[in-house]
Amino acid sequence: MKTLTDPVVREEIIRRINALPPNASAEWGQMTLYQMLKHCRLWEEMALGHKTYKRKLISFLFGKLILKQILKDEKPMMRGASTVAAMKITEPDGDISEEKTKWITLLESYAHSSVQSVNHPFFGKMTRDQMGLLGYKHIDHHLRQFRG
Repeated sequence: MKTLTDPVVREEIIRRINALPPNASAEWGQMTLYQMLKHCRLWEEMALGHKTYKRKLISFLFGKLILKQILKDEKPMMRGASTVAAMKITEPDGDISEEKTKWITLLESYAHSSVQSVNHPFFGKMTRDQMGLLGYKHIDHHLRQFRG
């Protein structure tokens, strides 16, 4: 399966991000391109251990079970998957180029990140390997959303 810990996969993702035109619109969902870019940047900050978010009770009950289902194969994430409230972006517009640059910088930092585990706000404690796999699926989901 593809993972963000693989430099070839990261380069593929970065190429796809750079190819997104500034006027891209979503094929599904309500996000604007700017909102998606900022949402994914916040997700990477969490995945790399720069930010933490509180878990809700339901995540303790179902988080690990759902994570296992998501990571069991290469099937893309489903449309309409819920978003952690803290990573929902309300401002519709902003500097698309700046968000791309910030996000790509975070992706490139996977190469030298020493973080071995993080606490995901829904799935709980995850290993670097799990975050690499989930990170790829998350990014792929949003890039496909914008035909990227």
